[in-house]
Amino acid sequence: MEMMKTRALLVAAALVAFTGSAALAETITHGSLSIKDAWSRATPPKAKGAGAFVTITNTGNEDARLVSAASSYAKRTEIHEMAVNDGVMKMRKMENGVVIPAGETLELKPGSYHVMFMGLKQPFKMGEKLNVTLEFEKAGPVDVTFDVMKMGAKSGKMKH
Repeated sequence: MEMMKTRALLVAAALVAFTGSAALAETITHGSLSIKDAWSRATPPKAKGAGAFVTITNTGNEDARLVSAASSYAKRTEIHEMAVNDGVMKMRKMENGVVIPAGETLELKPGSYHVMFMGLKQPFKMGEKLNVTLEFEKAGPVDVTFDVMKMGAKSGKMKH
């Protein structure tokens, strides 16, 4: 009888630990960088590209630079900027990456900086998790899990 109680307790503890770690996976500390709210959107079946978004806070006393991104989901994974100039929307690769100033937060978000997947190998489906490596100039690489939200999502927050 005592053994069954112990086993049940261990199973319960394991479930709590597992679900707890899923919630903790939202924020990653990488040196002086805090990386959170990583998300993307589900894509239509024949989509060739997709964007992904993340918030990076630099708690250090010197600027950090996100120089590239890598994944197995597309032929190319790059850091891009979307901007509207004279009423025309343009998207361009950030050849030198993007700076996260010391003590500040950079939000990669729709209509701004983002991770760009080009030449998708398969569509992204809601509920999937994408494993992407973000490469920082001085801090080096860090693996980040991006949650795939519904098509057209405006943020990575779940609506209940």
